[in-house]
Amino acid sequence: MKRTKIKDLFTSPELLGKEVCVMGWVRTRRGNKHVQFVALNDGSSVKNVQIVFDLAKFSEDDLKAITTGSSLKVDGILVESMG
Repeated sequence: MKRTKIKDLFTSPELLGKEVCVMGWVRTRRGNKHVQFVALNDGSSVKNVQIVFDLAKFSEDDLKAITTGSSLKVDGILVESMG
């Protein structure tokens, strides 16, 4: 799948509901025992995209290596934030 820049996620409403591939660096990671949130930035925008990891699909051990400054490639469905 072709990479989509994070700035394009915010300027292309036709991407909502579609599968996208983003790559970037972890700014922050937070969460609880059910879900983990990662703020990802690729330098194309000052805005971050929030990646949501459902811990029913990913183990805590899988996500342990994701720390601030880590680089990630994420494939997933783009959804609009409820906030």
